Amino acid sequence: MAAASSAPCRLAASPSPSRLFLLKPPSLFFRASTLLLPSTSSSRARPLALASPTSVQSPMASFLDRKAQAQPHPLLHFVKYHGLGNDFIMVDNRDSPLPLITPDQAVKLCHRNFGIGADGVIFVMPGTNGADYTMRIFNSDGSEPEMCGNGVRCFARFVADLENHQGKHSFTIHTGAGLIVPEIQEDGQVKVDMGQPILAGPEVPTKIPGTQNDAVVKAGLEVDGLTWNVTCVSMGNPHCITFGTADSQGLEVDKIKLAEIGPKFEHHELFPARTNTEFVQILSRSHLKMRVWERGAGATLACGTGACATVVAAVLEGHAERRCIVDLPGGPLEIEWREEDNHIYMTGPAESVFYGSILL
Repeated sequence: MAAASSAPCRLAASPSPSRLFLLKPPSLFFRASTLLLPSTSSSRARPLALASPTSVQSPMASFLDRKAQAQPHPLLHFVKYHGLGNDFIMVDNRDSPLPLITPDQAVKLCHRNFGIGADGVIFVMPGTNGADYTMRIFNSDGSEPEMCGNGVRCFARFVADLENHQGKHSFTIHTGAGLIVPEIQEDGQVKVDMGQPILAGPEVPTKIPGTQNDAVVKAGLEVDGLTWNVTCVSMGNPHCITFGTADSQGLEVDKIKLAEIGPKFEHHELFPARTNTEFVQILSRSHLKMRVWERGAGATLACGTGACATVVAAVLEGHAERRCIVDLPGGPLEIEWREEDNHIYMTGPAESVFYGSILL
């Protein structure tokens, strides 16, 4: 491998319908000529040195120059982040209150064969209502959710990189689910005050009749010929949590055929805004295992709001304490539902994967 240089070379791929060019990044995104990537041997990030332009043969460099200069379409600069495998295309949108791309363009960019590949596109936008920033998201199907827990952590890390924040730092984010306050910890983890859960059925929203006043706790829901015990919680976005069917002794979540059952929950007529669905296995009173079918994104490796809603449901059904580790396919999250302020606090990682520019 060639030695690192302060002027990284351009790399290119040509997936239809878009062409992806990995270019020298804007200085506000990155330091020097290294990109931090997660290490396979430890939780600490490792720098990836980019090859010097001198190590690339000139015909290829000329080819990339010609391709970039000949394109009539604008370039979108982005950074790819993930929170436990729940991955997002992050866009610096601080100069405009409107997203730089449309929902249809987001669908194309999120395609894992013909685009960058992601569960959604997140925009860092100017703050509103007194908040430091505004967060908007387009899912991989083009829909726009109110908020995303893993996305908030990625948002926080991205802002820290954009603003060159060092050490412990917090700020406020205006979202469709209200004000969210993330705090970057000294170890790089991101702790987020997710606010208070919403339990009243009509506000989740769900048409399932309440079982504890207006709250839907361990109610029966007919799906695919089975009666599932479900608890419904909103974290600013709707969640339906199940620990099993009425006849089962509990779930083994690895055996759930998520691609078959998930859409039937999501599009159930009793969820007028559709729903995220969490299938949960109880390992202990402080340890839960969860798989999720996300509204608008399908099966994902992690869902932060889903983990929060899961702990609320586990407490309401008497399965768990207020502080739990929630294992997701992408890794664990620490969730605490504090009794003193009724707020839920989520702590977990967010990491950059790569940066680039793509032709729109």
